[in-house]
Amino acid sequence: MATPADPTPIPEDIAALPYEAARDELASIVSRLESGQVGLEESMSLWERGERLAEHCNTWLDAAQARLTD
Repeated sequence: MATPADPTPIPEDIAALPYEAARDELASIVSRLESGQVGLEESMSLWERGERLAEHCNTWLDAAQARLTD
C-alpha cells in the first residue's frame, strides 16, 4: 500500500506472494543488509524491495485482523 509521500506501487511479483513467502524474503533482505557485505547500489535496491515487501505483509496482516474483528 503506497502512501502519498511514497507513491511507488507494490510490484506485481510481490503482490502475488503469499504472506509467508513475502515475510521470508523480507527476513532474507534484512539479513543481507545487516551483514554489510553488499555495496551501496545493491543496498538501496534491497532496501526499496524490503519496503515493498513490508507493505505487502502489512496488507495481509491488516486483512487478517479485519476478518477476526468483523
